[in-house]
Amino acid sequence: MMAHVAGQYWELTKPRVVALIVFTALVGMFLAVPGLPPLRETVCGLLGIWLAAASAAAINHLIDQRIDKLMARTANRPLATGTLRPVQVLVFALALGALSMVILTLLVNALTAALTFASLIGYAVIYTGFLKRATPQNIVIGGIAGAAPPLLGWAAVTNMQGQWDWAHALLLVLIIFVWTPPHFWALAIFRREDYARALVPMLPVTHGVAYTRWQILIYTVLLVVVTLLPVAIGMSGVFYLGGAVVLGLVFLWYAWRMLDPPDEFFAMRMFNYSVVYLMALFAFLLIDHWLLPWLPGAGAAAGGLDFQRIG
Repeated sequence: MMAHVAGQYWELTKPRVVALIVFTALVGMFLAVPGLPPLRETVCGLLGIWLAAASAAAINHLIDQRIDKLMARTANRPLATGTLRPVQVLVFALALGALSMVILTLLVNALTAALTFASLIGYAVIYTGFLKRATPQNIVIGGIAGAAPPLLGWAAVTNMQGQWDWAHALLLVLIIFVWTPPHFWALAIFRREDYARALVPMLPVTHGVAYTRWQILIYTVLLVVVTLLPVAIGMSGVFYLGGAVVLGLVFLWYAWRMLDPPDEFFAMRMFNYSVVYLMALFAFLLIDHWLLPWLPGAGAAAGGLDFQRIG
């Protein structure tokens, strides 16, 4: 029984989504400094960011409990099934958020705590509580909060005091921001009947599937262009460039095929690829910046990488 209840609380934190968030924050940390980032700020920063993201996820469950009951994808969530009560979820979310702020403020730095709190409020309150029900551009505007983790990780280990910190960190944020619409709209196309039933104005519901497919293609083209910017500004080398180009071409193929998909499930295949895409893209960033320079003779192969390029 206890294990079942613990599992329900764990589900509130959206562990798979939060894992991707923490991974992008970790990459931000490694890209922010030469060599290894400081241990305390890395560990405590990741813990604080994870707790804040988990808190935001739990608040999302709380605010969305009505529509979750109406959607097949979310009908088995703890609040939708009545396994947990709203007051339990509220206390859990507030406890996670408070602990996150204590850890980040006392063991990392105040700037990271402030940015993380702003991201939490942006996703849990502004997006979930207002934008999601107010405009079909909800995921575009709200995506700013969801794109923040690399900035949070960067701030945790540098306190944003380096010469290029803001520019480079915000470029990582921009990549996730532009990635979010094609990622989420693919899911929204597949689940459009759920969103229509729940009266959530997602783009496929308000503007139709055909229009949304074109928007996915436009944003995917923009995404591919944006992912080349780290190379253009000297932040990454040819190893990352090769990975970004290959990943981007596959994403473009999905987006183009979405205009005339072979079946209804193709949208979910694109959605699933988009998750793999972002993880792989940030992994290429990490390998290019940190791992390659440690390999004998890899500097020249990676475009003359050296630790002085960043910060």
